[in-house]
Amino acid sequence: MARGEVGWGRVARGVARLLALLLVVAVVAMAVTRTGRYLLRAAWEEGKILARRRPIPEVIADSGTPADVRDKLRLVLEARAFAADSIGLDVGESFTTYSRLDSDTLVVVLSAAPMDELRPYLWWFPVVGSVPYKGFFAVDDARAEAGRLEERGYDSYLRPASAFSTLGWFNDPLVSTTVRYDSLTLVNTVIHELLHNSFYAPGQAVFNESFANFVGARGAQWFYESRGDSVMARRAELRWHDELLLGEFWSGMYDALDSAFAAHPGTDSTARATRIAARDSVFAMMRAKLETDVAPRMRSYDPRAIARMPFGNAILLSRRIYLTGLDEFERVYEREGRDLRRTVGALGGRV
Repeated sequence: MARGEVGWGRVARGVARLLALLLVVAVVAMAVTRTGRYLLRAAWEEGKILARRRPIPEVIADSGTPADVRDKLRLVLEARAFAADSIGLDVGESFTTYSRLDSDTLVVVLSAAPMDELRPYLWWFPVVGSVPYKGFFAVDDARAEAGRLEERGYDSYLRPASAFSTLGWFNDPLVSTTVRYDSLTLVNTVIHELLHNSFYAPGQAVFNESFANFVGARGAQWFYESRGDSVMARRAELRWHDELLLGEFWSGMYDALDSAFAAHPGTDSTARATRIAARDSVFAMMRAKLETDVAPRMRSYDPRAIARMPFGNAILLSRRIYLTGLDEFERVYEREGRDLRRTVGALGGRV
């Protein structure tokens, strides 16, 4: 080996050692902070999910796979192909594999807000920016963080989630928790998550999720129409009808609370207590509206369950993440001749 080659070999080994040292330092630094530990845990859990991936055709062909699971997996592949070919989404390799989980819940999602303000608590993460929710793979961790926020005077809301998207960074597998959905919800979810692969505005969670909610709902309806399944297409249409009503309801509650809070400014404890009392009055009014006006108009959801929905600032803001501006999306949809592919292109241009 020539002397120059030996020299460059030493440089390369030196650079490798330096990079390894920096990696160790970064991992240690992450491990000593709560956010760092959270990210390491999330990376570990995501790694386990990815390690369990099996190609969906292989799972379908496996004689040990239950018949109902096989049917759901075939439906996923068909919905995925439809999202790519008809809607024009960038599906990548997402939902071509399947991961079986050990638990019934994929993640628990935490949202929070002050009890006297309509201001979401924000978490910041690399790449995606600030988001008004945080997912936990361990229920105890989610409850612990919710408790810490409540001690600081925040209202918190925990809910399970059975699907997620890594925004195309990884080849997202279909997980066993998602397969438990009914067929309509499964198709809706696949299209919803695939929309994130194509369009995602960092720090714009409300637009991102509401847009995906719209595309998932209208996409599922179109999917079943294309198959000549009028029963399922009608079911999808009725479910979207209910989503629009609920979006209107939560928007009305938001506006009423915003006005009530604005009427009682101030930072002292008395002003805060007055705003909380005003909030409770608005909640009572909206509860009556929900029970007597909204719930009876539900066409797909159980009216009794809708009438019992819990209220809270964090719940309200969480609901609005998925239900804001749905009527605006509908107007663009009508303007584009109810052509979902063109509508997606028009709305996606905002991202």
